[in-house]
Amino acid sequence: MKRIYKISGLLLLFTFFSTALFAQNITVKGKVTDATSGETLIGVTVGVKGTTTGTQTDANGTYTLSAASNAILQVSYIGYTTQEVPVNGRNSLDIKLQSSTNQLQQVVVVGYGTQRKLDVTGSVSTVKGEDIAKQSSTNAVSSLQGKVAGVQISNAGGPGSSPQIRIRGLGTVYGNANPLYVVDGAWFDDISFLNPNDVENISILKDASSESIYGVRAANGVVLITTKKGKGAPTINYNAYAGWQKVTNQPKLANATEYATLINELNATQFPTDPTTFPDVNKFGNGTNWLNVVLRDAFTMKHDLTVSGSTDKSTYSFSAGYLTQQGVVTGNNYDRMTAHLQQDVQATKFLKLGYNAVLQSSKSRDVPGDVIYKAFTASPVVPVYYNDGAYGDPNDFPIGTATNNPKAQLDFFNQRSNGYRITGNMFADIKFTNYLTFRTSFGGEFGQAEVLGYVPAYKATATQLNDYSTLNVSRGEVRNWIWENTLTFDKTFGDHHLTVLAGQSSQRYKSYNISASARNVPFTSDGDLYLRLGSTTTDPNFPRTIDDSGALATYESYFGRVNYAFKNKYLLNASFRADGSSKFIGNQRWGYFPSVGAGWVISNEEFMKDQHIFDNLKIRGSWGKIGNASVPANLSTLVVNNSAGFTAIYNGQPATGANITQIVPPITYWERGVGTDFGVEMAFLNNRLTFEADYYEKKTEQAIFAIPVLGSLGTSGGTVIGNQATFRNRGFEFAASWRGTITSDFTYNLSGNFSINNNKVLSTVTGANPIYGGGAAATGGQLATRTVVGQPIGEYYGLVVDGVFQNAAEIAASLQPDAKPGDFKYKDLNGDKVIDAKDRMPIGNPNPKYLYGFSANLAYKAFDLTVDLQGVAGVDVYNANKGLRYGSENFTKDFYDNRWHGEGTSNTYPSANVGGGNNYKPNTFFVESGAYFRVRNVQLGYTLPSAVASKIFMKRVRIFASGQNVFNSFSYKGFNPEIGGQGDQPGINAGIDNGAYPLYATYNFGVNVTF
Repeated sequence: MKRIYKISGLLLLFTFFSTALFAQNITVKGKVTDATSGETLIGVTVGVKGTTTGTQTDANGTYTLSAASNAILQVSYIGYTTQEVPVNGRNSLDIKLQSSTNQLQQVVVVGYGTQRKLDVTGSVSTVKGEDIAKQSSTNAVSSLQGKVAGVQISNAGGPGSSPQIRIRGLGTVYGNANPLYVVDGAWFDDISFLNPNDVENISILKDASSESIYGVRAANGVVLITTKKGKGAPTINYNAYAGWQKVTNQPKLANATEYATLINELNATQFPTDPTTFPDVNKFGNGTNWLNVVLRDAFTMKHDLTVSGSTDKSTYSFSAGYLTQQGVVTGNNYDRMTAHLQQDVQATKFLKLGYNAVLQSSKSRDVPGDVIYKAFTASPVVPVYYNDGAYGDPNDFPIGTATNNPKAQLDFFNQRSNGYRITGNMFADIKFTNYLTFRTSFGGEFGQAEVLGYVPAYKATATQLNDYSTLNVSRGEVRNWIWENTLTFDKTFGDHHLTVLAGQSSQRYKSYNISASARNVPFTSDGDLYLRLGSTTTDPNFPRTIDDSGALATYESYFGRVNYAFKNKYLLNASFRADGSSKFIGNQRWGYFPSVGAGWVISNEEFMKDQHIFDNLKIRGSWGKIGNASVPANLSTLVVNNSAGFTAIYNGQPATGANITQIVPPITYWERGVGTDFGVEMAFLNNRLTFEADYYEKKTEQAIFAIPVLGSLGTSGGTVIGNQATFRNRGFEFAASWRGTITSDFTYNLSGNFSINNNKVLSTVTGANPIYGGGAAATGGQLATRTVVGQPIGEYYGLVVDGVFQNAAEIAASLQPDAKPGDFKYKDLNGDKVIDAKDRMPIGNPNPKYLYGFSANLAYKAFDLTVDLQGVAGVDVYNANKGLRYGSENFTKDFYDNRWHGEGTSNTYPSANVGGGNNYKPNTFFVESGAYFRVRNVQLGYTLPSAVASKIFMKRVRIFASGQNVFNSFSYKGFNPEIGGQGDQPGINAGIDNGAYPLYATYNFGVNVTF
């Protein structure tokens, strides 16, 4: 018996020492490659299961970490199946990842964390940073155009401008209708400060279930942006391109001879007794093409340098970028410098610290906002300069004062804009156990924008002059911060996987703007422009002015979410957020936003194991409420104006007066969004073919509008702002992709998306009474859009053209006795034998019904090719350029060729008097199709053989050529049918073109180098 005890003790002791010996840490090295192509994979996460130890593969696909000899490595990468690989005492361990053998195992970024695609019950789309970097857009959002189903992006065109983005239709009418941007945990209204090269990936949250965790800021969708982190061994990357931009689809204008002919015809209509302005129209020839004068081919260049790397304890990435971009309008220039700093440090086994910061500085030379419209309408009979060098003056010609000299307008416009911005956040993760983590983060932005404009004393033409120089200075500041704390429980219990998130957030948004002006400021250089050098304030003829404004909003929020999965088959997601905002008063300060989602992974069921059709099959559904805080604060606060204009004089003494200048609602409620989503996700043919479809309904309740009120009420403000309507977006989304390999040297990826959206107003406070807008579309105070129950928001509303009057006899027999030959015939829609405002009807819809996109990525040996196509259909544009006429503006060549200029010459285009009579009123002639198809991006690249690259001391060298917007197909008669909304209510002013920035193609040559 003693011998048995001794043997047992020795065995136990041997087992203990062998286990301890086997458990000692060893250094494990290896390479991670694609199992099919053998391509090395960069940025693969390699971690030790059950610990916080981990690293990522470097530019060569290699990794190094310390692990116990009996550890298990977890290897994960987006688009590949996560693998668990036992170390088994090996120091060298190469790993081959299978590409998407289970699409549901992919990792996606969601609110406050990441999830497997399998666990997501809402609608979330992801775009990789490498796809964004292949486009020459200066804003990362622009690169999303056509890549995500249900997402409409309208590019403003000007250098440094931010695009408008609409997720599943228009969600907000009044104020900012763009989504919330969350960059590494900090919240922003736009990301113009961010260098696209610093983006790792972008996730778009599209349904209320995935958005509701962001509560009051989620009404227009949420865009989550993760910036790049260091990976593997120290690496230096240099990316650069240079190229030019060229205006495309430039409308052809009438030349001087054609213009003179049109003006003679116009005068014959308006002044029959003295019709001729130009006795000899042929003497002018082609004249001046003013669009060619103000537009140019523009140069652009970009440089990005990144130093990054990681160890088993930290990651780091530091980048610097420089962009210079000329605008296609002469004199318009934009320069931007950015720096991105990132570092994570595993301070202890349980504590991780890190920070992200972006520094941005920009400067631009601006151009007048209406210069495109002015060039579009300027008279071609006027030269740019006379022979003596003086500016050509429209007043020297018998054409009135409706036009000016656009060259002089540009030359004497001297405005510079500068911007400075610091954004970012810092965080700390405390891991109490392997399944319980506390995270605290603090972030925000510190921004300043400066505008300096100087108009000298000058006289260019009889009407383009300034008797005294004027200096205008403005400065805007933003000081925003957000502090968030979350506690996450994430654990698997057998067949059960449970994740619980609880969080608290505090935010403050503060802005301040100040502007001032002075006259008679002398000019020697931009550096000597100071207000104090102007005339003193004691001189009433040369006053100095100063004005300021600001806003302050604070938020307090509490939120939580539960994710539950059983056997990776049955999924449940529920979240709740409570937001308190200082923008509202009384018991309306707090809003509550719940959501719930469920999913069923059918392909993981036992009864599906023997089928060979679906690799993945998942159905999901969700419901949620979200809010909108992008509205002005204190809308229900009555403001009294005591300006000097209300001062009365009694017995020679001034008495201060005051007036209520704006009608306000008695109370303002939260604008809320309520959404439902049903989706299906499928994969076939060994996951080479994937398909996803969604049906959604997004309803905006208590939407805030500004409704016009009668001037007789005595207010200077012509509207009342408040909760006025409920409207809905409803539609379908489809997305599919195909991954294929023809040979080991030839691989390709194809993807496409298509979406349908219908916008409809469900109810309004005004009942059947419409809400009108679109005043920028026509002269004479005519409103061109209407929002009414049963119709889409901001639909175009006007008269229906039923031909053109050919002669006096037709007019005499018509309902328009005041018309003239060449005027529009309008339909009597209500049958009352009178043509008036009651005969208006819906004539167009600015809300796109169809969005689509297609992308192809092909790789053959060292060559790679990317092609992105994109388009919009089922949308209309109001071409206000045709009707905004105040006298003698120019016309397009299309109008000249098709106009009515005598009986029988046209029954579709009016006479040259298109801006006179009743022709200018909103009508079907001005509404055109806004549908277009575009080759958004084409890029061809070649990677030098590694042997060649190494000879020049580089790891990888890729050269490329790219073209953006190289082909555009549309029937619209203007520059570009991609027209966003304007003013405080972009929703009811959308699609009105009165001088949009031209569409341009960009051609670049560049290089990507890794050291």
